[in-house]
Amino acid sequence: MNPDPTDPRTAPRHEAGDLPAIEERELPPGRHQFHKERLMSQIHDDRRTTAEARAAQTASAPRARNPFLRKAVFLPAVTALAGALVVGVLVLTPGDPAGNGDDRATGPALTTRIGAVDAKGAPRLLDRISLAAAEVDAPKVRNGQYVYIESRSANTYVRTDGDVSRLVSAPLHTRQSWRSPDGLDGWLIEPGPTGPEGITLAGPDEQGNVPKPHLGAPSHDYLATLPTDPDALLRKIYKETEGQGNGPDQQAFTTIGDLLVESWPSPRLTAALYRAAAKIPGVVTVDSATDAVGRKGVAVARLDESSGSRTEWIFDSKTLTFLGERTVQVEGDAGEGGLIKPGTVVSTNAILVRAFVDDMKVTP
Repeated sequence: MNPDPTDPRTAPRHEAGDLPAIEERELPPGRHQFHKERLMSQIHDDRRTTAEARAAQTASAPRARNPFLRKAVFLPAVTALAGALVVGVLVLTPGDPAGNGDDRATGPALTTRIGAVDAKGAPRLLDRISLAAAEVDAPKVRNGQYVYIESRSANTYVRTDGDVSRLVSAPLHTRQSWRSPDGLDGWLIEPGPTGPEGITLAGPDEQGNVPKPHLGAPSHDYLATLPTDPDALLRKIYKETEGQGNGPDQQAFTTIGDLLVESWPSPRLTAALYRAAAKIPGVVTVDSATDAVGRKGVAVARLDESSGSRTEWIFDSKTLTFLGERTVQVEGDAGEGGLIKPGTVVSTNAILVRAFVDDMKVTP
């Protein structure tokens, strides 16, 4: 299963420690311009940061979730990708969440500090994130392998017993999924929704039809067919999600988020998704956000005005790797009886591992 560790493309890379020796060679055509654009983007960002005061405002974004791996699961699943490429496995480890303005979620009903928003910062940040994502090496899936994603997640909801409603949170738990590249076979284990043994993700849908991969329920093979030009990709997303969710812009943001957190896009497609997101009206940056395992970073977010909640994609502040996603109520009260108040963490998630494995229920 493991790639050759002597191959420069698959050599282990860790968040900390020495990197392996890199073979010295000429850059291929176009890479000089690529790195020049990246450097100029960072210089521009630094200059503007020192010249402007960050606009502080509160914003929010709920999400119309896609159905991928969720037909039998009632807990929102949100994921994260960061860390190191280690013999074909992307592994994430919890960081130190301490710092000024701690915004970790605390229970029993999860709450957090609401981060301040920069309404103009998203294009610059997403441009830098896309450049970083495009440089990531990724292993190739072999015949018979499965896409394995392991995450930690929790959520908050209104529970009604008789005439009494109260706000409760599902505890932080591990979620494991295995999917064949064609999307026709798979397995899911998530304590609570599936039980300890898990459930199959294979078989026909409710109408007895063989599921066909699409934007709302993608397979690994389907992702390879998506355009990597940001404009073409965004047009496809708007067209195929027309009439869904809480408006076209919010649904486009939701769809991109689900592609990022519920699957494993290639580096080129990941970069295109970030550049496409930068073109969606209402996308902002948040100064501070923390994922489900306590890793702190900055966030790209959008407010769903219909519910007053904000969905935040969380990135490491230094490496710009994707850490996870959370949805926070930031405006007004939501839920039955208005029990979901501003500051409530509706859902939070962090991906710990993404890898190709040789069979279902096998872990790296």
